[in-house]
Amino acid sequence: MTDPGESGPIGTGPVEPADGEGESAGAASGSGSAAAAGDPETPADVAALADRIAGEVEEVIVGKRDAVEHVLVTVLARGHLLVEDVPGVGKTTLAKSVARSIDGSFKRVQFTPDLLPSDVTGVNVFNRRTDEFDFQPGPVFANVVLGDEINRAPPKTQSALLEAMEENQVTTDGTTRDLPDPFCVIATQNDVEPGQTYELPVAEVDRFTKKIRLGYPDTDEETAILGRLAGDHPIDSVEPVATVADVRRARAIVGEIEASEAVREYVARLAVFTRRNAELGASPRGSLALIRASQARAALDGRGYVIPDDVQAEAPTVLSHRVRTASGGTDGAAVVDDALDRVRVE
Repeated sequence: MTDPGESGPIGTGPVEPADGEGESAGAASGSGSAAAAGDPETPADVAALADRIAGEVEEVIVGKRDAVEHVLVTVLARGHLLVEDVPGVGKTTLAKSVARSIDGSFKRVQFTPDLLPSDVTGVNVFNRRTDEFDFQPGPVFANVVLGDEINRAPPKTQSALLEAMEENQVTTDGTTRDLPDPFCVIATQNDVEPGQTYELPVAEVDRFTKKIRLGYPDTDEETAILGRLAGDHPIDSVEPVATVADVRRARAIVGEIEASEAVREYVARLAVFTRRNAELGASPRGSLALIRASQARAALDGRGYVIPDDVQAEAPTVLSHRVRTASGGTDGAAVVDDALDRVRVE
């Protein structure tokens, strides 16, 4: 199937143009550091690849190693990331720098109350010269898609991402088109102005592998940020240290990392605990996301197998946003923490 990602976004959507040329540019340019490293073949190679990417991203994202690792785990686990935080803490810079570091395409969608689903996925436009409809791809056709303030758009528009996030494809007017590979949505939501936002549908929340907060920098970190912004924008200094082909291979290796029956049962019992102790517990999709994230976490350590520590490290950011308490709360962090304290590995 033809990938229309290189055709660019529709002309009217509030979209930031692609940054970089995606895989074709990566293959052609073959940046020195990426080319010299070779294709990843083992978990240790994946760890080295992730370390190169993290090091490049940290040139512009100061003091946020944990956040960078969350993004890398999400990408390696074939997932999507939800970032809930106040404006101005570096969410866009984080997403854009990750895309540049893997020589991938990047597009940004500013979600607003008047945004239409077709502004995200694309639209068929009548071509008078050919008397046919031509598909104009939306911004979802990129390796890394930043959905900025996703909760400012109504649920119908938010739901335009459901098929893309679950199946890596988009269907418009009965025609299904594949999205670029890799494909990762990094969505942000603003929790400061609840009266001016829409709650994300449960089905969409469940499709995000992880949910994190960046938080404010401390004094030293902010001082360093101010120094780096004195000249050109720091994102311009980010260089490709890998290719999208490297990421695809790394994902395949992560998928082969062993999760023993004991680990799988541990994950299942954690999920069951949340269901018994909350109005809405973690879904089987959440359990699968936790296994994949744990495999990615193991890969970051260069291991070919998952240990309980990987599960425990990933569970809070993978499961908490899927759990709703009986009091109507949407953050199940306390329930997940309780599960980690009370459910033992057998």
